[in-house]
Amino acid sequence: MKTQNPKRTKNLVLQLLTIAAIYCFTFQLNAQELTQSIRGRVIDADSEMPAVGATVVVLGSNPFIGAATDIDGYYKLENVPLGRVNIEVSYLGYEKQTISNVVVTSAKEVMLHVGLMESIKELEGFEVVGNARHDEPINEMAIISSRVLSTEEAGRYAGTFNDPARMASNFAGVSSNAEGNNDIVVRGNSPKGILWRLEGIEIPNPNHFADEGATGGPINALNSKMLANSEFLTGAFAPEYGNATSGVFDMKLRQGNNEKREYSLGVGVMGTDITAEGPFKQGGKASYLANYRYSSLALLSNAGIVDFGGVPEYQDGSFKIFLPTKKAGIFNVFGMGGISHILGEESDTNDENLIRYRSDYGAQMGVAGVGHTFIINDGTYIKSSLSVSNNGSTVENEELSATGDYLTMGTANMNKNTVKMASTFNKKLDARNKMSLGIIHTELMYSFKLEERSITGALETPLNDRESSSFTQAHVTWKHRFNDRLTVVSGLHFLQFNLNNTYSVEPRVGMSYKVTPNQTITAGFGIHSKMESLLYYTANVSDSLGNISQPNLDLELPKAAHYVLGYDYQFAANTHVKAEMYFQQLFDVGVENNINSQYSLINQSDWFDNVELVSEGKGRNYGVELTLERFFANRFYYLVTGSLYQSSYQNLDGVWRDSRFNGNYNANFLIGKEFKVGKIDKRNTLQVNIKSSLQGGNRYTPVDLNQSILAGETVRIKDSFSAKAADVFYINLSGSYLMNREKTTHEFKLEILNVTNNQAHTSEYYNSDTQKIEYNTQLGLIPNVMYTLHF
Repeated sequence: MKTQNPKRTKNLVLQLLTIAAIYCFTFQLNAQELTQSIRGRVIDADSEMPAVGATVVVLGSNPFIGAATDIDGYYKLENVPLGRVNIEVSYLGYEKQTISNVVVTSAKEVMLHVGLMESIKELEGFEVVGNARHDEPINEMAIISSRVLSTEEAGRYAGTFNDPARMASNFAGVSSNAEGNNDIVVRGNSPKGILWRLEGIEIPNPNHFADEGATGGPINALNSKMLANSEFLTGAFAPEYGNATSGVFDMKLRQGNNEKREYSLGVGVMGTDITAEGPFKQGGKASYLANYRYSSLALLSNAGIVDFGGVPEYQDGSFKIFLPTKKAGIFNVFGMGGISHILGEESDTNDENLIRYRSDYGAQMGVAGVGHTFIINDGTYIKSSLSVSNNGSTVENEELSATGDYLTMGTANMNKNTVKMASTFNKKLDARNKMSLGIIHTELMYSFKLEERSITGALETPLNDRESSSFTQAHVTWKHRFNDRLTVVSGLHFLQFNLNNTYSVEPRVGMSYKVTPNQTITAGFGIHSKMESLLYYTANVSDSLGNISQPNLDLELPKAAHYVLGYDYQFAANTHVKAEMYFQQLFDVGVENNINSQYSLINQSDWFDNVELVSEGKGRNYGVELTLERFFANRFYYLVTGSLYQSSYQNLDGVWRDSRFNGNYNANFLIGKEFKVGKIDKRNTLQVNIKSSLQGGNRYTPVDLNQSILAGETVRIKDSFSAKAADVFYINLSGSYLMNREKTTHEFKLEILNVTNNQAHTSEYYNSDTQKIEYNTQLGLIPNVMYTLHF
């Protein structure tokens, strides 16, 4: 039984919810310009020691605005005009850094923390073209296939709903789920190969309405108001990243304001939320940041304003407490969690008033942890963390019986708890060399129970397990800068799954070479592995004699070898072109232990099937990606990305076939413009953004209509994933208006997904009522209205 949200849930999101956010205000017209402060800390990126006496200036400011950092590396820029400014940070003996398009509003101080790289040698004979690159990786060890997830871009790009996962689908080589989930397909891989990290710690899938084993869902449970700039990696990961084969979301929570209290209130179709931040006491360095959100549709339903079946209910919260000390180091206490629930109903085909099927679905996830950074001396520090997490789901499906009663057709109760301990020793040897050595240990405690009604009418139990296990990871990394042009990051990652004592030793190396100051060649190689969902290891499988066993307990860790070659050319001040070629070789993949079967875990994205597996499958992905990007400058930007790729797999019969996620191509075009408006000093801004996307349809297995009619349920042909779904095309629009008033900022935003309401067929199924083949389609037109008050 594959439990998922009923298809009527998809129709619910098509309901247009008109929310009027009317805010009445009065103000006196005057010519006084509104200003704001920018504060933060400057550190050595390798050692995390404060950069004492670093200079921080607002470029082009008149009168001049600048400051020097104090003994702890802190600075404050005052009387900064509203709008977008460029900040330059310089420090003797270090590479100068420019942070472009820092958005300054009247309601909130800007917290901007900067890490500088120590200079080795000045480039001679070259003229640097353009300003700093906002897309360069935050993690200095991640120099291959890495892209910054900017919170500013997440709010600007059309169709993101401020969701980092949806934002990632704009990048080359990344495809989204056409039916509405934020599942991410990277370079033809299954979404289950994604790793989610928060504050450097692996976390459960942070999405609402998520099944066990999935990495995506309809709505992300982490509000973007909580995030700092984060990173998304698509291949040849740095040695510190483990338990991932396709991509990594490395998310960071921002620090709260430690000088004054600030708040945000938001109302929108996706939820109603409140954010608060501030100091614990005046004059201290500690701060808090917290957010809570509740489903707007659920609020309206509870108030009796909307009344229709299957209202999606969800709520989530997150927090971060920043606690620096004088001698004991810096502590970060953080957490996030979400609860989601939906009651689904499906009417009879011939009688809409007759409910044939009912479902009750609930899910939850949560994580809480404490991180600690302790500086031993000028070049040595230790980062440690301890976290606990939980995720799970419950399902009950019912069908109307001939007697008029509802008969339970299946139930599921999934629950998983983890305790994770990690510590990394970091040593900056000199300006050229940095090393890190880390260990991560995870304790797993899980309880899975699944019941299904068989064709005989009896409830069977294909899954019933309550166990505990663990897995351990270790990694070592060495970064060596031969000169200002050539940097090499190399190392080793080790993962051992203690349930069956399988392990993976994973060498990795990445190189970045500046041919000229504006042309860079990158190359990387790495072995990567990821544990399968625990459901597969613990599944009960019946043999031909009816004997039940757990044959999958000894599965190997599936692995992937990544090879990447890239070239980047910044040919103008704000514009660059980037190309990457890649090849991925997948091995030790779980496939059904039957030479006539085409079942492979490469094609699964969530849940499980109770089949006997062996680790003898293979896969391969290869392709080329192209990016043309004009960074936001002069209130204008565009982004063009494209990818051509091939994804295939092999089972015991030795035949190579198209994988489920072999869409072959995708392309995106994003463009936007910002306008300064206002009667006084143009303090307000209007933004218009558009995105157009085309992606090749995934593969699916066609329905055998005749056999389905005989069986009374969907029966598919034997040739798996032999049909290609229709191409998916959509256009997203967004517009926003930002009004700055003294100590308050009002933000209005309208987003429309799939404005043409394109309905491409994504897969097919058999309808036993009509005895016809019917189709699932891409998500239709979705409007989203949001209003946020910052004060």
